[in-house]
Amino acid sequence: MSSKTSALDRLLDCPPGLLDTTFDQLRTLLVVHETGSALRAARVLGREQSSVQKQLDTLNRNYQAMCGEVLTLRQGRGKDYLFTPTGEEAVQLARVAVAQWTDAVNWSRRRLGRMLTVGTTEFTLPIISRSWERVSEEFRQQEVEFKVVHVRTKDLWSRLETRQVDLICGSIVSTADGDQRLRDYDVIEFARGAPILLTNLTPDDLPDDPVPTSRLADVPLVVPPAGLVADFLACWYGPNFRDRLDVVADIDDIHYGLSLLRSGFVRGCMVVTESIGRRMGGPGEPDEVPLRSLRLYDDLEPKAEIMTGAFVHRADLQRYALGHPLNRLWNAVRHDSRRFTKPHPP
Repeated sequence: MSSKTSALDRLLDCPPGLLDTTFDQLRTLLVVHETGSALRAARVLGREQSSVQKQLDTLNRNYQAMCGEVLTLRQGRGKDYLFTPTGEEAVQLARVAVAQWTDAVNWSRRRLGRMLTVGTTEFTLPIISRSWERVSEEFRQQEVEFKVVHVRTKDLWSRLETRQVDLICGSIVSTADGDQRLRDYDVIEFARGAPILLTNLTPDDLPDDPVPTSRLADVPLVVPPAGLVADFLACWYGPNFRDRLDVVADIDDIHYGLSLLRSGFVRGCMVVTESIGRRMGGPGEPDEVPLRSLRLYDDLEPKAEIMTGAFVHRADLQRYALGHPLNRLWNAVRHDSRRFTKPHPP
């Protein structure tokens, strides 16, 4: 018997209960597994509890007939469902199947120009919003599903490399030697600048003069675990910069760091972008500690600065036709960037 005939026989031998299982039922099973109950799953899915329970009952009945064991067991009022060994195995298979099919369908939709996903940080959202005005009507007529997702700076590269987004706007640390991570990308640069220091220390502790980056080793710092600031500190002080610096607080996002400094609970400094520093510096509310923004000048090697722009896989631009939504949006971003790019002197 040939392998082709064997594969065909296996397809024709599928149990009826398996053929009756739908992706909707599998998704419901996964949501119940994540939330623990039919009631909580119904709230997440925006359905009636009875609808979710009916799908679970159907799955349990089919698997009882096919395998001799249901997928889920009720444990009493207010308690989470118990998943049997067969149920746990079904959950794992369903998770892989739903994810793979979803990724494959979305990839086809992107390839055919039916879907476009753009990532942007909180501070680079205006880049894409201005360009969107140029193509929005065209996309609407072509029924392109356009999504904008929030991306934190620390996740910028992973979102691009795994193609969770088609195009991304954000800021990176740029050095004179360039960044090897950019070799596979087209980049539209919008701005360059230096970070500054935001602090609640008094002028006696830290004068108003520009602060050399080599001085950062002598001041208490509020530092995030990853992202633009961590990249700067790693550039100046190496990957083990925490061992060389006085880190008085670890923060997950910049807003919490600002709250720490303004509350006075922590006395120290935070490296931020110039736009954030200028906006957040000053006296603040009457009961808040005033913050000062101080210029940093880079006296360490390699010299580093912030580069803000838009990034896209070069291969994707080349793969698609010029009329593809990704190319159309990229050209709109490029056109818009000319308003913000200063011409080089002759």
